[in-house]
Amino acid sequence: MTPEASDRSSSKRDRVVPPLLRVIGVDPGSDTTGYGVIDSDGRHYTLVECAGIRTAARLPFAQRLLIITQKLEEVIQRLNPAACAVEETFYAVNVKSALKLGHVRGVVLAAAARSGVEVFEYSPLEIKSALVGFGRAEKRQVQEMVRILLKLEFPPEPLDASDALAAAICHVNTASTHARQKAGRG
Repeated sequence: MTPEASDRSSSKRDRVVPPLLRVIGVDPGSDTTGYGVIDSDGRHYTLVECAGIRTAARLPFAQRLLIITQKLEEVIQRLNPAACAVEETFYAVNVKSALKLGHVRGVVLAAAARSGVEVFEYSPLEIKSALVGFGRAEKRQVQEMVRILLKLEFPPEPLDASDALAAAICHVNTASTHARQKAGRG
């Protein structure tokens, strides 16, 4: 190996590699609460885990909320994310459904806060815009973009988990943009 070739390879090794950010995204739902955990350097994304937390409809609602809380706390403790991105509540026609969704969001926020994870909230419009470039994108369009960004063979299922991953990716994009802006000012 020539000295200049050696210099080139050491300079590649000496490059500063941005630290990975681990984010859990959560899509609250009273039937299924989706979650998705990713690692990212701000440009590339890697799926860590995703799933839907389903609770039996026959259980009392308080018991369902407890199950969602316990499962989320277990995931947060096991995977140790640095941030939690939660989809905000959208306007619902059915008041009863909106109230239930609000309760689920509450236990999600409490589970993250109790675990010491910083919470960031994004509207469905912000999440869709960040991933698809269009705030009125269909769920399947968001799901396909999540598949592409995570370099997955198949789209993540259920849709609630895909939406949660979209929230996590949205947070990484937002945090990366803010960090670049701050660095430019410094």
